Amino acid sequence: MTDITIPVPRTRRTGSLIGALFAFTATFAFSAKAVLVKLAYIHSVDALTLLTLRMLFSLPFFLMAAVWSLRSNGAGRLERRDWVTLGILGFLGFYLASLFDFMGLEYISASLERLIVFLYPTLVVLLAAFFFRKRITPPVITALVLSYAGILLVFARDVSLDQNNILIGSALVFGSTLAYALYLIGCDGIITRLGPVRFTAYAMTISCLIVGFHFGLTHPVAELTLQTPEVYKLAIVMAVFSTVLPAFMLSAGIRRIGAGKASIIGSAGPVFTIVLAYFLLGESLSGDQLIGAVLVLAGVLWISVRK
Repeated sequence: MTDITIPVPRTRRTGSLIGALFAFTATFAFSAKAVLVKLAYIHSVDALTLLTLRMLFSLPFFLMAAVWSLRSNGAGRLERRDWVTLGILGFLGFYLASLFDFMGLEYISASLERLIVFLYPTLVVLLAAFFFRKRITPPVITALVLSYAGILLVFARDVSLDQNNILIGSALVFGSTLAYALYLIGCDGIITRLGPVRFTAYAMTISCLIVGFHFGLTHPVAELTLQTPEVYKLAIVMAVFSTVLPAFMLSAGIRRIGAGKASIIGSAGPVFTIVLAYFLLGESLSGDQLIGAVLVLAGVLWISVRK
């Protein structure tokens, strides 16, 4: 009997490539955030104030997106379970994860922060396998091996246990990574039901409100008006380029290719951070790091071009 090969529909392949592109672009934009935070800390702003400014400048975009999604799609009312899910994901993904990350960056370098954050693809795959009994396929394993081999090489010469408060900072960033992995696992289904724009607008608006509530409990509101012009400029760039745009792109990417593949594509994030930190923060860039970057990108390309 002759074997018959069934070709993958062109529309499906195109959708997968677009999804991979969205996830890849979101990864680059998110990777710039750590460098922007470190630049802002030069001007003596604390983590919660900077996070609040970031979310405050982001909020109008998410509110406009929420209104647009209702008018353009004619979406119906959300069920009670949808609001509960949005509340949990908003708390985990862009409040708790962001807060821990900003606090951790007060203690450790941008490069080390990316190393710890890079653990989230493994956490996503493992959590998905545990909660949803999803099999870890050979392509995913191959991509993980390539990416982790590269990331270990990239950071091998830079990680030092002699840094002050490294344990505190690392623990905070790891908590951020775990919260973000749980967010990615939880948002996979609800994005399909609500659509990426509506989901992102609602979840991020909830996150902005939680951050604002936290700030109001612990800081005088007038402190938001007492920062230097440089802090406001960095917060605006962070809000637009490293929050609003990648948030929508990541949601759209997850809808097309799933949380697992989107998280693997995120393995390019540390490479982007290394390059940006080299030019903007003066951190090192060695030959080992360049070779590691090639391995990381090879893993990203492997997972993104698979059928």
